[in-house]
Amino acid sequence: MKIPRRNFLFLAGAGLLRGEDRPKLDMLVRSVRPEDLEMPLSGFADYITPIDHFFVRTHVYAPKVDVDSWRLKVEGEVATPLTLTLEDLKKMPAVEMVSVAECAGNGRGLYEPPVPGLQWGTGAVGNGRWKGVRLADVLKRAGSKETAKDILFDGADVPLGTMPDFQRSIPVKKALDAYTILAYEMNGETLPVKHGFPLRVMAPGWASDSWVKWLTSIRVLDKEHDGFWMKSSYRHPGKPVAPGSAVPLEKMQPVTSLHVKSVIAAPLDGTQVLAGKPVMIQGVAWSGDAGPVTSVEVSVDGGRSWKPAVLRPEQRTQFGWRQWGFHWTPSQEAYYTILARARDAAGNTQPLDGEWNPAGYSWNVVPRVGVDAVKELSAASPALPPAAPNAAQPGVFKSACAVCHEDDVVRQQRLTRAQWDREINKMTGWGARVKDEDRAGLLDYLFSNYGPRPRNR
Repeated sequence: MKIPRRNFLFLAGAGLLRGEDRPKLDMLVRSVRPEDLEMPLSGFADYITPIDHFFVRTHVYAPKVDVDSWRLKVEGEVATPLTLTLEDLKKMPAVEMVSVAECAGNGRGLYEPPVPGLQWGTGAVGNGRWKGVRLADVLKRAGSKETAKDILFDGADVPLGTMPDFQRSIPVKKALDAYTILAYEMNGETLPVKHGFPLRVMAPGWASDSWVKWLTSIRVLDKEHDGFWMKSSYRHPGKPVAPGSAVPLEKMQPVTSLHVKSVIAAPLDGTQVLAGKPVMIQGVAWSGDAGPVTSVEVSVDGGRSWKPAVLRPEQRTQFGWRQWGFHWTPSQEAYYTILARARDAAGNTQPLDGEWNPAGYSWNVVPRVGVDAVKELSAASPALPPAAPNAAQPGVFKSACAVCHEDDVVRQQRLTRAQWDREINKMTGWGARVKDEDRAGLLDYLFSNYGPRPRNR
């Protein structure tokens, strides 16, 4: 339903155009608070990811934004500083596009040796239909100066403890790209709160750490932004490094473009199929600034041979994902290792082995699924319960760690003692209160219960 502009302010005041969140369905909970939710593999069956299946990544608690008092400020290296309402933005030429939004750490849980952080599997990603105004048009309206080099974004979210305010910047070249927009709609609806209501940056082709939510400020800078979230976080070595090594921050570079990637959504790993009966292998593939996915190949023999999958032709967009399928009939009873690899318009393809990095960013290794072809399907075996901690939880854990988040964030880690030591240093730097006499006990507890272990523990 299209709403006449003259009725917009009335409806906004009545609450009909405010961002509202529907319940998320069947999500994998990586953190209860702040809320971090991963889409299950079943979500890849959709071309446009429904909002109730779209992943959620939040460093802090989602703010409550009053659309009536909300304003977007555009300042810095501009001729005319602006203060815009949502209605002002909606009066500007609107654009709509399909694009993947993917957390930079999607796949972090697959790295070996493990790295700290939320242990995402494959579902910290979604393919949305976004509508908004070109960032370039807003910058033009403000009269961005020739001295502009970096565009800094800030949102209405409030840091936890002494955590630095989440501010991210993108180079002016990316900001002026016709595909970079300020989105106020998602999948034909008002942007939900969990996804950045009333306005979020959409930098398609780039990891979603650059997609700042709850946007309130745009500052045009004449130099690169040197704040914490650019100089100390979301950084990648840019080259292979020895697994488990620590890399100085000044020797790393910001995470930017996504890499070509595919996911096998069906059949599921570890399942049985019938020998001699057709099986549909299917999934999705996407890429970043290098251009859209042009092909996907599938191997059913562990990589010895490859055959082309069928891509949905109507889904070839610049930044959206493409669903693919491959018809296969297992010729005999055997255990089969299924692989898939995607290629983008620039000729980039997925690696068979991952290049480890200390923060677990940009995982795009060829996915693999093992299936057992049998004469007759058997009943599935029950899953093993998670192991219980083997030591009493010290009081400092609750007073220092559980103030900002639940223990679900901790339980998913598999870190070395040195990694846990660095995590304690980081958290105390952000305001976690750990007395000197309690530190060793906390470190012992974390390492003994959540140290390196087999992934299925």
